[in-house]
Amino acid sequence: MRPPPELDFRRVFDETPVPLLLLTPDFVILRANHARLEVTATTLGGTVGRGLFEVFPVNPDDPGADGLVNLRDSLALARDTRRPQTMAVQKYDIPMPDGTYEERFWSPRNVPILDEDGEVVMLLHRSDDITDYVHSRDAARVSSELSERLRERAERVEHDLFARTRELEQLVAHLGRATARAELLAAVTSELTSTLDAEQAVGRMARLVVPLLADWCIVSLVTDERRSSARGLRDVGSWHAEEAVRPVVAEYAATRLQVLRPGSLLDRALSTGRAQVQPTRALEYLTSVLEPGRARDLVTGLAPESLLILPLRARGRTLGTLMLANGAARSPITAEETATATDIAGRAGLALDTARLYRQQRELAEALQRSLLSDPAQPDDVEIVVRYTPAAETAQVGGDWYDAFVQPSGAAILTIGDVLGHDTDAAAAMAQVRSLLRGIAVATDAGPAAVLTGVDRAMVTLGVGTTATAVVARLEQTPQEARRGVRRLVWSNAGHPPPVLLTPAGGVSWLQAAAAELLLGVLPEGPRGESVAALEAGSTVLFYTDGLVERRDEVLDDGLARLRGTLAEVALGDPTLDELCEAVLERMLPQRPADDVALLAVRLHPQH
Repeated sequence: MRPPPELDFRRVFDETPVPLLLLTPDFVILRANHARLEVTATTLGGTVGRGLFEVFPVNPDDPGADGLVNLRDSLALARDTRRPQTMAVQKYDIPMPDGTYEERFWSPRNVPILDEDGEVVMLLHRSDDITDYVHSRDAARVSSELSERLRERAERVEHDLFARTRELEQLVAHLGRATARAELLAAVTSELTSTLDAEQAVGRMARLVVPLLADWCIVSLVTDERRSSARGLRDVGSWHAEEAVRPVVAEYAATRLQVLRPGSLLDRALSTGRAQVQPTRALEYLTSVLEPGRARDLVTGLAPESLLILPLRARGRTLGTLMLANGAARSPITAEETATATDIAGRAGLALDTARLYRQQRELAEALQRSLLSDPAQPDDVEIVVRYTPAAETAQVGGDWYDAFVQPSGAAILTIGDVLGHDTDAAAAMAQVRSLLRGIAVATDAGPAAVLTGVDRAMVTLGVGTTATAVVARLEQTPQEARRGVRRLVWSNAGHPPPVLLTPAGGVSWLQAAAAELLLGVLPEGPRGESVAALEAGSTVLFYTDGLVERRDEVLDDGLARLRGTLAEVALGDPTLDELCEAVLERMLPQRPADDVALLAVRLHPQH
C-alpha cells in the first residue's frame, strides 16, 4: 500500500468548495480561495494586500444596508474575544467588473487563528453565497397557494424569528465585549500592581488598551504640577494596532508637546480635570492646534478621525493623560468604551499618586535615618569613610548605625551595630543604643568590652526593650609601637558579623573574637571579652551590617566568602578608601537590596 502524499494545505485551502478568505487582524486580505474569487468575480492579484472593505465597499445605491457594518463588528469581536462568531443571514452586494452592484445574500462565520502564545495572527472568514436560496424562497412565497392569512402568519413568524436571532446575536456581541473589557481591566490592574515603578507600568498601559478601545494611544505624565498645560507633560508610552505604524505614533508623541498651541484639548484636560472629546474631524482639529513642522506632518499621515483625552487623576491631582484615537475606518469611541477607558485612567491615576506618596514617605524616612547618623571623627593619620544604603523594598527606617569618635584619652572609637527590626520603633531604639554607647565611652574612657557591658546594663535600666548586635573597636598605640609604625586594634563583638582586615599587600582576613559573645539586651550581667590585632600602616579595616552579606536564598558563610573575594579583587586596583566602599556596595548588593546596609571603613596612614 502506497503511503499517503504529504498534505499541501495551501492547495487544500484553494480547492475548498466553500468561499474562504484569510485576513490579518486589521482585516487586510492575505489569501482568497478559488470559490471566493469565483463567487465575487474578483482576482487574486486584485484582492490580496487590500483591506476587505476596500475591495467590497457598501453599495452606494443601498445606503440602508447594514450587512458590511455587521460583518466588521463580527470580525472585530472574533479578534478581540479570540472566539469564533457565526452570523445571521446578511445582505451585502458585490461590486462587479462593470461598476454595477449585484445583490447577494450570505451566511458568514468568522474564526480567529491563534499563535502559540494565544495571540490572534489571522482571521478565517467563510461566507456561503445563499442568494439563490433566498430568491427561490421569495418566489415560492409569491406563487404559493397558501391563503393570504397563512402567508402573512408565516411572514410574521419568520420576521419574529429573524428579529430574535438578531437580538441574540447582539446580546452575544455585548457579552463578548463585556468579557473583553473585564479582561482588559484585570490586565491593567495586574500591570499597575506588579511593580513599584508605577510610571513604567502606566507607560506600558498603552499597548493594553489597543486595539480593544482604540486604533492608537499615547500616555503622558505631568512633570511640573505648577503648569496645567501640555508643556508640563512628558510622553511615557504609545502604541498602534498596526506594527508598521507604531514608530510613527512614537515619533509623533515625542514631537507634539512642544508645538501644541495653548488651549488645546490636552491643555483643557489638564486644567479642568475632565475628559475632552473630538468625535469627528480630529485630523482637521489637530492640524489647527499644531504649529507647522514634523509633528503636524506625522499626524496627517496617521489621519485620526476621533479623539478622546482622559486625565489621570487621584486625590484631587491631575498626574497625566490618556489619549485614544480612531481612524476613519473605525467608529468613534462608544459610551461603553469611554466608561472602560475612564475606569482605566482612574486606576492609573491612583497608582501614580500612591507611588508619589510612597516616594515622599521613603525620602522622609531616609532623611530621618541619616539625621541620626553623625559624620565620623577624623583622627590624625587615620582616614574614616562611612556609607548607609537603605533597603529598596520598604519606606521604613531601620536600626543600622555606625559611629566614630575620640575618647578623652585621645583613642579613636569605631563602632557599628544593628537593632532588631525595620520600623520607626527600631530607629528610635537604635538612636537610644547609639547615644548610650557614645555617652558611656566618652564618660568612662573605657575599653570596648567595658563600654558594651555598660550599654547592656543601661538598656535594662532604661527599659529600651530591644536586642541589638554591635562591634566596638578602639585604636591604641604605645610610644614603642608608634616608632615601629604599628597600631593595635582592640575590639569586642556582641553577636555582630566579624570585621574584615585588608593588609597593604592585599591579604584579607576576618577579625574573629576569641569566643562568641551574646547580643546586647540578652544577659546584661554576662562577661564580655576583648580581642587584639596589630595593624601595620596602610591597613584597612571594614565594619559592616548583616545586610551586606545576608541573602534569603543562601547561608551566611556564602555571603562572607563573597565579601572576602570581592575585597581581594578590588584591592588589586589600589583603590582609595572611598573607591573601596563604593566598589564593595556595587558588587555585593543586588539591584534592589532587601535590607539596610551600613559600612564603616578605617585606613591607617603612615606616621611622619
